Amino acid sequence: MRIQHLNLRKKRRAARVRARIVIVSERPRLSVFRSNSHLYAQLIDDKQGKTLVSASTLELAKEKKNKTVKAALLGDLLASKAKKAGITKVVFDRGFYKYHGRVKALAESLRNSGITI
Repeated sequence: MRIQHLNLRKKRRAARVRARIVIVSERPRLSVFRSNSHLYAQLIDDKQGKTLVSASTLELAKEKKNKTVKAALLGDLLASKAKKAGITKVVFDRGFYKYHGRVKALAESLRNSGITI
């Protein structure tokens, strides 16, 4: 019963986040997936249904740092890839993850790198 309740809360949180996202082709969606050990982020053009840029902490596997620091480094990596692709503004889609910890570190790192969220 408790697991069903938690899953329902996740679905409601994700629906609330996605309802606020205005999908505009000039602003791709920054989708975040957080596993227990890694963090994945990708910029998606919803009009074409294509991934424009993607990055993950797997690319930072050589770094011996904690997960939150790796998330901040991932934000810098994703920002550099996005700038090479000519993207400076994105819509942040955190899914059902709370804006806390690794997700927050990623978003703040992107903002500090010059990407408008």
